[in-house]
Amino acid sequence: MLHPFLSVEMSMEEKVIEIKNITKKFGDFVANDKITLDLYRGEILALLGENGAGKSTLMGMLSGINRPTSGIIKVHGQKVQIQNPRVSNDLGIGMVYQHFMQVPVFTVLENIILGSEPIVRGRIDYKKATKEVEEIIEKYNLNISLKEKVENISVGMQQRVEIIKALYRKANVIIFDEPTAALTPQEIDELLVIFKKLCDEGKSIIFITHKLKEIKQTADRCAVIRAGKIIDIVDVQNTSEEQLAEAMIGHKIMEETKKVDHDYGNNVLNIKELALRKHQDLVSLQVAAGEIVGIAGVDGNGQNELVEFISGLKKFNKGDIEIVGSKVKSKSIREINELGFGFIPEDRQKTGLVLPFTVANNLALKTFYQPQFSSFGWLNNNAINSYAKKLISQFDIRTRSEKTLVEDLSGGNQQKVVVAREVANHPKLLVAVNPTRGVDIGASEYIHEQIIEQRNSGCGVLLISFELDEILKLSDRILVMSDGKIVGEVNPTETTSEELGLLMAGENNE
Repeated sequence: MLHPFLSVEMSMEEKVIEIKNITKKFGDFVANDKITLDLYRGEILALLGENGAGKSTLMGMLSGINRPTSGIIKVHGQKVQIQNPRVSNDLGIGMVYQHFMQVPVFTVLENIILGSEPIVRGRIDYKKATKEVEEIIEKYNLNISLKEKVENISVGMQQRVEIIKALYRKANVIIFDEPTAALTPQEIDELLVIFKKLCDEGKSIIFITHKLKEIKQTADRCAVIRAGKIIDIVDVQNTSEEQLAEAMIGHKIMEETKKVDHDYGNNVLNIKELALRKHQDLVSLQVAAGEIVGIAGVDGNGQNELVEFISGLKKFNKGDIEIVGSKVKSKSIREINELGFGFIPEDRQKTGLVLPFTVANNLALKTFYQPQFSSFGWLNNNAINSYAKKLISQFDIRTRSEKTLVEDLSGGNQQKVVVAREVANHPKLLVAVNPTRGVDIGASEYIHEQIIEQRNSGCGVLLISFELDEILKLSDRILVMSDGKIVGEVNPTETTSEELGLLMAGENNE
């Protein structure tokens, strides 16, 4: 087998990890069912599966977070018991999580050595630590300033911190969980070069991803997990994206909803000279009825503030926001919602759902006070449950019943609950923030269909996403945000993800 990056034949003789008949149960629920999987030296192995398929549980047993109910794990041919993350580190296994585990106010160096500091006479030997870390940086071309605080560096640089942390701890196997979720195209390319260098040095990589294109670009083999079982392990070069998708979800992807050509209506969102942050340029933008306006930008460039001001979560001091012709500055969140405002937030668990509530109660969060669901302060639970059953069927929410706690659903089905609640009320303006982040391809396609259907029916959509393919696929117009301001507007049919990435990084090609 040839590695996608290498011109020499890769040795597939030396197994660094062997997983034999691993089963993991949580009570009666079987998360992993007799999984057998090998990882070879110098190999990049992709792990593909729907939300809730058992990928993270499996990797959790390699990283020491979970312990198997039964089965065997071998590292370099030796049977091991990985009881905690420290044991995993000692075995040369490192994990780079999707949400980086860093202390923002610490420097890059302090974050890298945290928990593994060299101690001399009771004090941290920063000189020794700096020398060791600089050697890693030079060897793998991971250029980064060790003196910078993590809160002041980009997401791509933060990911480098995590990679250096793993290498500093002598990792020979590095597990990446959704490694490109918040990166620009340029940062993704840089990460793939790092993967190449790691493989050149004999390291092995496992990466969890939902991006089929990246699997094709990067991986040697792909293990497909469905409902806790290994369905197939394929040679990536000889397998198409369509075949990977079908293996993952168990059926062919349905034909997607198309955008209807139509004239746009009046503006449903009008933002005038809004100050997102102190001492920064003012932002003005409009979204018309029947239009999807995409906002592309690296995380942390003003998108959060923009969404919080539009939704009423925070009050703004300078500028104006109108939704369907009404100024929102002095309105409550409920009053903003009643203008016809729908909101799919970035973090479904923190701001989209009440996890200890049932699916039914979450679906009624914005309408529970209306006459059909309550009377004289008393909830009509029969009506709420009946309404929920209809939405569960309509939006294909996989749940045992409407009375199931939403915290017990998979991430993709939690997201479907949010989408169902927001679009079922036929909003006039829908703000969707990273609507498919962390969900599998089946749920992603479904959510895209719902957004396009809203647009086709005359709803104006403001789509904020770090996924450039998503922005390019759905948008009628694309605005690019960098450093708290709009730095460009492009037509999605006349640009590329690379050009968008340059604008997102603050570079203008004009």
